[in-house]
Formats: sequence, C-alpha cells, structure tokens
Amino acid sequence: MHSTWNRYALMGALAALLVLLGATASQAAAAAGIGPARRFAPRQLVVKFEGERHGRTVSLPRSAGVLATARALRSQPRVEYAEPNYAATASAAELEPWDPDDPGTLEAPPGTPPTPGAWAEKQWDFLPYTGSSTPKLPISPGGIDVVGAWSNLIADGRPGGQGIRVAVLDSGIAYRDYGNGRYLRSPDFSAEQFLPGEDFVDHDKLPLDENGHGTHVAGTIAEQTNNGVGLSGIAYGARLMPIRVLNSANVGYANRIAEGIRFAVRNHAQVINMSFNFACGEKVPQVDEALREAYDAGIVTVASGGNLSAGVATSKSCVSEPATGPRVIGVGGSTEGGCIGSYSLAGKGIDVVAPGGGPPAAGCPSVLSRPIYQVTLKPGTTNQFTIPTDYAGTSMAAAHVSGTVALMLAAGVIPKNMKGKALVQAVTKRLKTTARGLGYPRTIQGAGLIDAAKATETPTTGLAASRRVP
Repeated sequence: MHSTWNRYALMGALAALLVLLGATASQAAAAAGIGPARRFAPRQLVVKFEGERHGRTVSLPRSAGVLATARALRSQPRVEYAEPNYAATASAAELEPWDPDDPGTLEAPPGTPPTPGAWAEKQWDFLPYTGSSTPKLPISPGGIDVVGAWSNLIADGRPGGQGIRVAVLDSGIAYRDYGNGRYLRSPDFSAEQFLPGEDFVDHDKLPLDENGHGTHVAGTIAEQTNNGVGLSGIAYGARLMPIRVLNSANVGYANRIAEGIRFAVRNHAQVINMSFNFACGEKVPQVDEALREAYDAGIVTVASGGNLSAGVATSKSCVSEPATGPRVIGVGGSTEGGCIGSYSLAGKGIDVVAPGGGPPAAGCPSVLSRPIYQVTLKPGTTNQFTIPTDYAGTSMAAAHVSGTVALMLAAGVIPKNMKGKALVQAVTKRLKTTARGLGYPRTIQGAGLIDAAKATETPTTGLAASRRVP
C-alpha cells in the first residue's frame, strides 16, 4: 500500500505544484532548472516519501524550476526530503606540471634491467619519515612509512593486504582491454586483481576510465609492485572493485553515487574510496542513506575533504559531503615537507590527513612540494599511460588512507570476530591514535598524518628492524 500511495501521491503533489508554479516557466524558474556550472542535474529531483526505504529520482517538465519545486515539495506532508540531484566533482587540485621536462616514462630504457626499489625516487609519500637513509631507501618528512607496513604484512603472511576488497568510486579504472585497442589496461595492474564492477554513468558493466583520475587513485591504493613497471601501490595485494560514478569531466550526480555505494555494499566491499566532493553545505540525503547502509555492513568509507578552488560553483568553501557523511573518514592533504597542502580545506569533517602533494600552506618551513606520482592515462587518451607531474589534492590523500585501511584489515590489528559498526569504529580509532601530529589545529589536520607502519603493527610483527624494499 505504501508503494501505491507513494506513486499516486508523488504524481498528485507534482501536478499541484506545477499549477502553483505556473504552466509556463518564468525566466528565473528556467534558470533555476539548468543547474549553473553543473551544480545539479537539470530537471531532476531526488525525493523520498514517508515509508519508502530509499529516495527516488524524479524528472520534471521544462516548466518547473528545480529549486522552487524542491522547496514546495518539502512543505508537503509525508515528504521526508526533496533535493536537487546535486553534482560532485573530483578533488584533484589544479597544478602546473611540477617538472615539465619529466617524460613520465613507465620503464627503464630498453636493455636496462629493472632496479628494485626504483619507485622510491618518486614516491616520497611511501617512505619512512625518520631513521637513516640508504642508497635504495631515502627518508621523507612527509612520508607515511608504507615500507614499514609492507614488512608488517609480509611477516603476517598477507603481503600487500592480500585479498582485501576495495571499491573505488570514481571516473572508472583502466582495468581491462576493450574495443580493439581503444581502451587498454594500465600495465601496472594485473587482470586478476579486479572484481566485477559497474558503470553508473553509461549504465553498463564496463567502468572504464576516460580521463585518468580514477586510474591514478586506484594505482595509489593497489597498483602492482616489484614488477619492473611504473611505480607501487600501498595495498598491492588487494582486489579492486571499479565503480564509475564520475563522467569524463569528473562530475557525478548524487543518485549515481548512492547507487554506486549500494553496489559496493551488495558485493561485499570492505573499503570504499570516494575522491570527490559536493559543494559546500549541499544536502545529499540519498548518499547519506547509502553511507549508513555501508556503515551497518561494516564497510570502512573514506572520502576526500575537498580542495579550495575545486571547480564547484559556490562562493563558500568547506569540508563537505561525502567526507561529512555518516561515519566516513574525511581526509585532508599534506605535502612532501610534512605540512598541510595549500588546497586542503579545514573543518570538523577532517579526521586525518595523508599525502596529497603540491604546494604547502603559508608558514610551512619546508619548500618540498612534489606531486603524487602514479601511473595513469595520458591526457586525451584511453590507451596510453604515463606518470604525470601535476596530480595533487585531497583525492590523492583519500587514496592513501584507503590503501592503509586495506593493510590494516589484512594485518590482524582489528580482532577477527569484530563485525559491522564496531569494526568501522575500531579501524577509525586506530587510524587516528597511530597518526602523528603536524602542529596544526584539529580542524586542519584532524588527528594528524597517518602512519601506515604503526597502524599495521601487531604484537607479533612489531615494526620490522630491516624494511624490505620491493
């Protein structure tokens, strides 16, 4: 009965509202229905009636303004919420290439044997931040000691977070060959490490990347290592679930994102990475509903805290959804010099910070400002790969946290019998208590910069005295 009532109530309410709003669109209403600068989808609302489990996407006629119709619907009895279908954008900062002369090559010149540990020349973010450097392994003030975590996991018998399932909600991943060479799998991924995914943009089962953002994020989380190609991923033994919710312009709408989260829940992901943000202050209850379902299922959700000048049409900047969603770990960005990134937003939604690269905020004593290096698509292609020098932002920071969480789940630092909400709470608490402070207020750094080695240390492994370099 609820379903029947809702269907007719919705139709009746909309019809009545259209009469109130006028049969033809005024100039103002028409403008409100466009979604300036992709703020929201044109002629769509996300509406939930009392008694329904989830909100639904409703199409509006051209004569109805989105914002006006949403306001009017919210005044109706039995309407739990009515909001525009808001847009989120990827949280990668806009940078000039750090080194325009860097060719971004993935391999050593022909005839040159691969050098073990060569990734360390670029991946400052994976390095320990204290101790003595070696010819193969320098140290970095902004590093999170992934190397120490690798040693812990090897000692635990689950190298690289072996078997943990990480869903990557993003622009897709270059995870398979398709279309007579039009799409190619990144050479630093193996075909076996991918789980079945979904494309909620093109509505098919081929969530292939069209711009590189998702591939870059996925690479940091779980790219292969010790294979003589490209760089390394934090949880290189994990399995990735590609879920495309952002289009080729890195824009995704709330209804697609909610569907993507639920897909990850149904398919038993253990970690969900979301390197995108809605605009400051926008309400996305449909996404929050899906995030609560993930929390109930014991899935750790991680989201970028957002960047200044992230391209979202708003006069305000604040940490926003999904980073502020239910039990989501919100992540700010830090630099090679161990400072806060100039782009990283501050607010109570920041739980921890992780390497995002790029320039530091004012007052940082270090000038180190390299980007986050990772293998991804060359701009404008879907079948050529490079290691670009212009990726930085809280998108990249969130990926470091998701990779670290995957290692934590594999390492045995969380009791094996812990499930559901208690598991999420335990992971979040440990991530925070093992972080190191950078000297900023909690609204800027949260609990501090994550430490992958400390977060994965068990009484039996300890921090390995000699760290093994893949």
